[in-house]
Amino acid sequence: MNRALPDVRLRVPTDEDAIAWHRAFDNPEVMEFHGGRSAEVSFYEEFTARQRRHDAEHGFCFWTMLDADDQVIGFTGAQPWPHESFGPVGEIEIGWRLARSHWGKGYVTAAARETLDRVRRAGVPTVVAMVLAENKRSIAVTQRLGMELEELFTTPTTKALGHQYRLDL
Repeated sequence: MNRALPDVRLRVPTDEDAIAWHRAFDNPEVMEFHGGRSAEVSFYEEFTARQRRHDAEHGFCFWTMLDADDQVIGFTGAQPWPHESFGPVGEIEIGWRLARSHWGKGYVTAAARETLDRVRRAGVPTVVAMVLAENKRSIAVTQRLGMELEELFTTPTTKALGHQYRLDL
């Protein structure tokens, strides 16, 4: 069944978005595959600042996701893979995180499709998504985007099984 996707807007994260992201993600279900609990506001302050730098340098970042009422509901976008010790070093990673109250409504798919359009226009030839094997919701998003499973990996810290997906743009 295909349903209409919701209206979603993406913007470069502001200083204030650090607090909004902290609030949106302060939920054990949201953070289940990201350490289990919300990070401190200071983490999001550094993270949003890094995303502004990525946007200035590359023309893309993890953008703040806004609903039709201009409420911050999460982020989606792309960034250079941030780890040097494992994973797709040198690749561009697409990712997302959404407030629990907005799950199951198509926001991530709509925003991720917009992300793909934006990174394609920025000249990125391919993107990867790194998803823990137990994260069925994110795996479903990669499938809706047409991404293909490229390889399995084990995270170096938690030893969890993950999937690396790829999409040529």
